[in-house]
Amino acid sequence: MDIDHEGRDNNLQQQQQQRVGIMSSGLKRFLVVLNCVLMALGNTGGPLLLRLYFRRGGHRIWLSSFLETAGWPLLLVPLLAVSRTPPSVFATPRLLLPCAVLGLLTGLDDFLYAYGLAFLPVSTAAILISTHLAFTALFAFLLVRQRFTPYSLNAVALLTVGAVILGLHVRSDRPPGVSRGQYYMGFFLTIGAAALYGLVLPLVELTYRRAKRPITYTLVIEMQLVMGFFATAFCAVGMIVNNDFQAISKEAKSYELGETWYYMVLVWCAIFWQFFFLGTMGVIFCVNTLLAAIIIAVFIPVTEVLGVIIFKERFSSEKGVALTLSLWGLASYSYGEYREGKEKEKEVALRAQSG
Repeated sequence: MDIDHEGRDNNLQQQQQQRVGIMSSGLKRFLVVLNCVLMALGNTGGPLLLRLYFRRGGHRIWLSSFLETAGWPLLLVPLLAVSRTPPSVFATPRLLLPCAVLGLLTGLDDFLYAYGLAFLPVSTAAILISTHLAFTALFAFLLVRQRFTPYSLNAVALLTVGAVILGLHVRSDRPPGVSRGQYYMGFFLTIGAAALYGLVLPLVELTYRRAKRPITYTLVIEMQLVMGFFATAFCAVGMIVNNDFQAISKEAKSYELGETWYYMVLVWCAIFWQFFFLGTMGVIFCVNTLLAAIIIAVFIPVTEVLGVIIFKERFSSEKGVALTLSLWGLASYSYGEYREGKEKEKEVALRAQSG
């Protein structure tokens, strides 16, 4: 069994090196930092702007879902800047079809998340979304054979307990005008969004591994463009059925901050969410799925604090306990990954010496 795990780990390392080996170490470090910054901006700005839309008079769930990926045309700017040839992903069914499916799953995830955020404080939604780390660990184990450790199991348990604590204290956390039923609907849909995105992240890495061709950063942008298009198309169908396109101008006129601010919120919401998705794809490309999941979790307290400051949300003792448990789980998970990485480095060094 140990030989099987060792061979599998060596194979995964070789696949990772094939993906990024064509880049210089300096370029790789730059891309890692750049994508981490994009994730940080999107992971904090996206939820806050989406919550601002709902708090100030926005009510269209499909429209808010649409905004999460509607910024995909912005990817054409860097794509055209680095490549003058037609996108190669369109000529590769092995990549095009998985990206289309991932895009549809992302569109569904957008809807679940937007629906949940319509009825939850952004600080609560941030803690619930942190459970995606547990789902990512589970699906990464099943799909890309990333092993469970005592530290990852501890993280899963802590994140689960934190979510349960929030669920048992509805009365102190409901926003004004939100019924108990609406709150629970938002609660479970947000958990569903975390679970679905926990599935999408390993599927992206699995797509990279099964591409049977070199994965460059240009191709990563092309893949995100395809995913963004299909996710946006999925939400656009929902908007058409729900008559959201016809309602935009009417909703803008009644928006509490004014018509100009309404459209500014929509535009910047789309931009920040695109930062998040492109950054996530880039981190998975340069490193792996787990680092992307950890970075998302790292900014939970940032989003939480900003939600309390900007929207004057109540920071209850239960929410504080849940946040502490989520950060404890994050620390446990990160330390486990750090130890496993060190052990792999020692194994490689010993094999090099013996060879």
